[in-house]
Amino acid sequence: MKGKMTLLGLSVMLTFCISCQHSKTSKTAQTDTVSALMDSTSFKASIEQKNVYLYELSNKNGVQAYFTNYGARLVGLWVPDSNGKLCDVVLGFSNASAYNNPKEPFFGTIVGPFGNRIAKGKFKLDGKSYHLAVNNGPNTLHGGFKGVHFAHWTLKASDTSSLTFAYTLPDGQEGFPGNIQMEVTYSLNDDNELMITYRAESDKKTVINLTNHAYFNLNGEGSGTILDHQLQLFANQYTPVDSTLIPTGQLAPVKGTAFDFTTLKSIGKDINVNDEQLSYGKGYDHNFVLDKEKEGDWYKAAHVVGDKSGIVLDLLTTEPGIQFYSGNFMNEQVQLKNGTKDSFRTAFCLEPQHFPDAPNQPTFPTTVVNPGEVYQTKSLYRFSVK
Repeated sequence: MKGKMTLLGLSVMLTFCISCQHSKTSKTAQTDTVSALMDSTSFKASIEQKNVYLYELSNKNGVQAYFTNYGARLVGLWVPDSNGKLCDVVLGFSNASAYNNPKEPFFGTIVGPFGNRIAKGKFKLDGKSYHLAVNNGPNTLHGGFKGVHFAHWTLKASDTSSLTFAYTLPDGQEGFPGNIQMEVTYSLNDDNELMITYRAESDKKTVINLTNHAYFNLNGEGSGTILDHQLQLFANQYTPVDSTLIPTGQLAPVKGTAFDFTTLKSIGKDINVNDEQLSYGKGYDHNFVLDKEKEGDWYKAAHVVGDKSGIVLDLLTTEPGIQFYSGNFMNEQVQLKNGTKDSFRTAFCLEPQHFPDAPNQPTFPTTVVNPGEVYQTKSLYRFSVK
């Protein structure tokens, strides 16, 4: 059996450590018997008079991934560290109602129909102007105030190793044209790989750019700074931004700059250097142009090593870019699953994507989807140990 999918219905008492959350079982026992690490009863809530549930995927190695239909979110992800203990490497909440909060910073959610920013909340298609909800300074971010991250997705399908959520964004909601039908499938295999597959269609010409907004700390949720994580990005260029974090349209080389992650280096090595681009985002919050170095059907995007846990994340995708965000706006406004707060730079995001503001940037890869066309993309998150 490749894995297990359940709508959780049991409560399990656990012992927690600072960086990893794990049961008092041996590595062998974890492999043989998988006990739920989250409780669906305490997680479940009613939001806008609709039920929000918790779902689980697990594999033979003890890896456990948790999801909810509210925003089609990744809630938690327990993977083995170098000592065989399970570490929760994704930030999230233990109760669904905590996600229904305007201060909640897109934890683990699907963002769309257009992830990242669109300048001044405007774009044109075939000469017609569209005006979007402006929710990030002068710009639209991640689809607007509700987008799809505060939407109730339907669990459309599931089996032993995957589950599929579906949602249709009504024509004109948040200003986007077309009834946009979206599906997101999460799959977990026995190689400790979590794959996210996206599919969308629209009955009107529109723009689509879906991604997942998971916050990672490879030392464990709430374990402290991510600045000592080692990061490599397979990108020799990035897209510089203006003061509102909208790309200027240029593709700039990373060589000789703080944005050079072409070889493994700590996230914090250059984050405080005197650089105008870093000052705009209070750190890294930029799109990197992937080199399209192939690994099978994938492009290599990122390689990250947890400095304390030894957990390694390799991220592969079919997308042309990846947004690297170093948690610069985290400011202890919410409480995480293990009781800690979302402190400054205690998590990072790596969001495979088309480029920000692509609808207004004719030189960027297009995000336009016509009626009858199918939008498809996928990303793979592979976990191992150093």
